[in-house]
Amino acid sequence: MIVGIPKEIKEHEYRAGMLPVGVEELSRAGHRVLVQKGAGLGSGIRDVDYERSGGTLVGQAEEIFVAADLVVKVKEPQPSEIALLREGQLVFTYFHFAADEALTRGVLASGATAIAYETLQDRRGNLCLLTPMSEVAGRMSIQQGAKFLERPQEGRGILLGGVPGVEPAHITVLGGGVVGTQAARIAAGFGASVCVLDTNLERLRYLDDIMPHNVTTLFSDRHTILDQLAKADLVIGAVLIRGARTPRLVKREDLKGMKPGAVVVDVAVDQGGCFETTRPTSHADPTYVIDGVVHYAVTNMPGAVGRTSTYALCNATLPYALQIANQGLVGAAARSPDIVSAVNVHRGQVMNLAVAETFGIPYLPFSTLESSKL
Repeated sequence: MIVGIPKEIKEHEYRAGMLPVGVEELSRAGHRVLVQKGAGLGSGIRDVDYERSGGTLVGQAEEIFVAADLVVKVKEPQPSEIALLREGQLVFTYFHFAADEALTRGVLASGATAIAYETLQDRRGNLCLLTPMSEVAGRMSIQQGAKFLERPQEGRGILLGGVPGVEPAHITVLGGGVVGTQAARIAAGFGASVCVLDTNLERLRYLDDIMPHNVTTLFSDRHTILDQLAKADLVIGAVLIRGARTPRLVKREDLKGMKPGAVVVDVAVDQGGCFETTRPTSHADPTYVIDGVVHYAVTNMPGAVGRTSTYALCNATLPYALQIANQGLVGAAARSPDIVSAVNVHRGQVMNLAVAETFGIPYLPFSTLESSKL
């Protein structure tokens, strides 16, 4: 195969789709790897590092999309990139289709195959390509929340851990998955008072066992959420339903019960967000205020720590990229249910049920396709 690594063009996105070691592994397997110049600079990876690993540097993204059988990226194709997609091309990246109908219909119209990191599920049920970025985003959510709680940032002027004689911040985490767990752990380390809400009692029992004493677990329901919103200085949105749009747990009217200058960090924004008032923001303009509540909803949080994020992501994605390149989509899908779970769109058909239901588009299970149609 010809494998292409374009430079990410989303605003303030510093991650790269592949490390030099990945280029080396693919080259050794007989594949040609095209890397756009500057693709790794945001992560501290030089063009010469890719060249020494067997990659071929190209100047423009168009050269990647025209030639590559498999495109490996980080973020969903931007409008200018969607226009470059072609029928039969494989694109391996984050898509988050359920939050973006224009992207969904654009990829459908292109005839390309979308293999989505965020829905790839292993045999144990783990979302193993989403996990590393969820870990980064969960930890960053507290870092960013602490910053925007400062008064110059329109926050309440709260120090997370307080000081002797002054109570610490109260942090509410909506969701006890990977993002929520990482957020709670970092917040607890700051000395804040932390409460994690979830509907999975087994998960709450697990968190209760592993977390320090300043972390409390509560079953999530409407009354509990409202009670926590009234207490919270910082709320972390950490809810995930695989492939689907995030349920909106907090309504616009609920903000009126929150403290002036409280901060919301909605990590779920990639899937639409769990606050009714969530709208995507960027690192250049990360926050906005509604009813006195500061909202932070950057859609590519891990992109700000490009080096850490690129290494964490590519450690997880490389084995799958190799599998797809070596065996093709048909062969990889035949050998790996993991790959099948990641195919969201294929040749104009939606193959993820949650995405199909979100937009009322017909759903076709990948397993029903004959090899002649792959």
